[in-house]
Amino acid sequence: MPNPYISGTGFYLPPRVVTNDDLSKYMDTTDEWIQERTGIKERRYVEKGVGPSDLAIPAVEQALEAAGLTV
Repeated sequence: MPNPYISGTGFYLPPRVVTNDDLSKYMDTTDEWIQERTGIKERRYVEKGVGPSDLAIPAVEQALEAAGLTV
C-alpha cells in the first residue's frame, strides 16, 4: 500500500473585505487599537445564504488543479 501524501492545496476567501476602519464607523474603536491588541487588519465576511460548501468547492477545485487531478 502506498504512503499517503498531500499532493495539492487550495484556499478560498470570500470577496467581502471588512477593515478595522469600517468597524470604527459603527463602534467606538480605531484601526490602531484593534491591530495593537489582536494583530487583525481585515476580515472576510460571507453574504447571507452562503454556506460552508460554497466556500469549500473553490478551494477543493484549486487543490485538485494543484495536484494535477481532474474531477
